[in-house]
Amino acid sequence: MISKAYLSLYGVSSTSVMMTVLQDLGANVEFYIPNRFTEGYGPNEEAFRWASDSGFRLIITVDTGIAAIKEARVAKELGLDLIITDHHEPGPELPEALAIIHPKHPEGDYPFGYLAGVGVAFKVAHALYGEVPEHLLELAVIGTIADLVPLTGENRAIAKAGLKKLQQTTRPGIEALCKLTATKKEAITEETIGFMIAPRINAVGRLSDADPAVELLLTKDKGTAEQLAKEIDAMNKERQAIVNEITVEALAMVEEHYPIEQYPVLVIGKENWNPGVIGIVASKLVEKFYRPTIVLSFDREANTAKGSARSIAGYDLFKNLSTCRELLPHFGGHPMAAGMTLQLSDVDELRSRLCQLAQEQLTEEDFIPVTEIDVTVPLPEVNLDVVEQLGSLAPYGVLNPKPKVLIEEVGLSSMRKIGSDKTHLKLQLDDQQTSLDSIGFGMGHYADHIAPLSKVSVIGELAVNEWNNIRKPQLFLQDLRVDTWQLFDARGHRQFEKWLEQVPQDRVLILFNKETIAELKLDRWQTEIIEVTDVEAAKQVVVDQKNIVLIDMPPSSQLIEALLTNGRPERIYVHFHQKDNHFFSTMPARDHFKWFYAFLMKRKTFDLHRYGNDLAKHRGWSRETIDFMSQVFSELEFVTINNGMMALHETAAKRNLTESPSYQHKKMQVELENQLLYSSYQELKDWLEERLSVDNKEEVETWI
Repeated sequence: MISKAYLSLYGVSSTSVMMTVLQDLGANVEFYIPNRFTEGYGPNEEAFRWASDSGFRLIITVDTGIAAIKEARVAKELGLDLIITDHHEPGPELPEALAIIHPKHPEGDYPFGYLAGVGVAFKVAHALYGEVPEHLLELAVIGTIADLVPLTGENRAIAKAGLKKLQQTTRPGIEALCKLTATKKEAITEETIGFMIAPRINAVGRLSDADPAVELLLTKDKGTAEQLAKEIDAMNKERQAIVNEITVEALAMVEEHYPIEQYPVLVIGKENWNPGVIGIVASKLVEKFYRPTIVLSFDREANTAKGSARSIAGYDLFKNLSTCRELLPHFGGHPMAAGMTLQLSDVDELRSRLCQLAQEQLTEEDFIPVTEIDVTVPLPEVNLDVVEQLGSLAPYGVLNPKPKVLIEEVGLSSMRKIGSDKTHLKLQLDDQQTSLDSIGFGMGHYADHIAPLSKVSVIGELAVNEWNNIRKPQLFLQDLRVDTWQLFDARGHRQFEKWLEQVPQDRVLILFNKETIAELKLDRWQTEIIEVTDVEAAKQVVVDQKNIVLIDMPPSSQLIEALLTNGRPERIYVHFHQKDNHFFSTMPARDHFKWFYAFLMKRKTFDLHRYGNDLAKHRGWSRETIDFMSQVFSELEFVTINNGMMALHETAAKRNLTESPSYQHKKMQVELENQLLYSSYQELKDWLEERLSVDNKEEVETWI
């Protein structure tokens, strides 16, 4: 029997597993999870000395300790037995301990080297019990999934068996979390752990001592469990707010001081950033910029920086950080994640070295995130049977990701932003035979970049949506694209400046009339605007794969046709501002001209200034109509006009109305307005499509 054991721990689930087995075997045992704010990560000398003074004779580390060289020496000096159980990458020197239990021990031959910390603890429990401790599987699965280890081999076995146990759990702590999150036990999956259970359990240690989380998992009292669950949920909400605040600051810091074009590895930090959540912030920066990232919390008084790191495929964090060990007195981790402590004065040197290593090891292609597509599925083949068959591959996780499906070229019967802040996107994919609901979390802004009637290709993960006892397939969107050019219609838009701000970069602003700048107050965009006044100028504008904005009405369709001979734009935005509309002014018919000419034949002369309005009122015409017909007659030399007095040429030769420049211009403007301003969306798109150059240009294909 162990007389008095002291656990120096890190992971909550690992602690719970080891506490359970030792207590079951009759050990006098207590657990101790170092406070990451005051003690840092893993074992520390002060805690070991306290344990010795308190009468503990054995220290067992769980999910930590493989890098505790100094602390192991202290334990030996104090006469303490030290057993290390860990899964983090071993360094070149191992601690001196009574035993080191590690799946990658350099002197071992364990066949599976990717156990989580809780997995190692579970294997120790297996050995101590002498049989598989199935009652601990529900704890082992939480830590295995939360630790983001590969869900293959033994980890997959632990996760699959553990999920079944979780679905039948009677542990008050887990039941309390399920109740708090409105989760049905029988519906628990790896996603429930990853998004509902693990974040709450981990939130405690990120903000304070992690002890309440261990107590939640170990308690047998329902009332205590419910109270602890509420406290932990409140801390999780606080953690989310802190993460959001730091993330905003970190994003601004990168964009202002460490542009990704110059820094292939991001190393940023600030005083008073909460060291418990900076690992989450690092993950968010990797997601945003796709660069290996270290986020540090500066302590000016202690002259130290504590940090968490996350990486990308192709850049082994542990290996590269290992080349900088002289800068990192405390450091440990995996190829994709690590934690560290260093002197503030060494931060710049660490950044410089890691960037240099990245430049030597990575190419431009390595900085482009790649989504592996498992299968292309026609929309009509997406049904409940298919989705449920895919479910047999679960549980999903690292190295066993949920299958990614590609659905190509389908229409949209609806598209809208959802959520209280409209940050999410809901689409209904439709091919006239089948429809499929799709949700894109955090993708609400995409709605501004998908034009009506567009067909989209989407990548996502299929799932079953159950609501009011109705089960149907749905797609969780991860990316989408539009394969052809798009038309965005802002004709008649009243808030033009606000609309223009939303047009993405790589844009070309086209103006046909200089007066439009003042009319629309476009001075702030004047450096971007290209004035196109004739066909030759239009042919010089590069529009291929650009976002072109047609701000105002052209004087003729030939200018647009000339513009579109230079390639195929990705997007065309149309506003077609025009000060005067010709379409809704009267375009006199031949009978109008015939009556007016007969009227002049009788009168011989007519005073436009004096009687023009009376004539218009008598005929039910506009005064503009009278003036326009008078101008046409003058150009055709049917009349002369002098100071408003019209005089008929009785011997004028017969001429066609179309010979009048004014008649030609007005007729052309009316037709152009009909084509560009007053056509339907589809009619305008078809008209532009006919004029796009297609003989030597490839289709534009861009992921949005």
